[in-house]
Amino acid sequence: MSRIGRKPINIPAGVTVKVDDNVITVKGPKGTLTQKVHPNMHVSVEGNEILVTRPNDEKENRSLHGLTRTLIHNMVIGVTEGFKKELDVLGVGYRVQKQGKNLVMNIGYSHQVIVPEIDGITIECPSANKIVISGPDKQQVGQFAAEIREKRPPEPYKGKGIRYTGEYVRHKEGKAGKGAKK
Repeated sequence: MSRIGRKPINIPAGVTVKVDDNVITVKGPKGTLTQKVHPNMHVSVEGNEILVTRPNDEKENRSLHGLTRTLIHNMVIGVTEGFKKELDVLGVGYRVQKQGKNLVMNIGYSHQVIVPEIDGITIECPSANKIVISGPDKQQVGQFAAEIREKRPPEPYKGKGIRYTGEYVRHKEGKAGKGAKK
């Protein structure tokens, strides 16, 4: 049995869960999320808990069991607490700012890079070199953060670029670091 799949999901106060066929809708203070689950997975709401069960022990059903439970659990967390990703912008002259619904980045190009805010995602710039992306959908927050990081990924020689807070970037030696041959 899947250890994760067996765990029941507690429904906190203020959250409503609705199951129609294979579509699960979770509504809470931070928004509403909808997820279609695989037809083999059986999702039921009993009291203030959500249970995910599988019909048999076939390989596909075993792999879907834990996945389905985790996706539903992330939906419940997303509508109550939300998810966030923090990015650091490192480099001389690199800075970011929020103008209306757009994120304007000066990251070493001859032009400014402008990224518009999308539905369900909020962008904050607490300082000139920090970006905070937040929203109720974990996948959407992670994807949007990856797209912003992609605009100027950290380079291995000086470490300049956009990186996740706490991310370690391995540094390489430059050409002169090897030592000159005589």
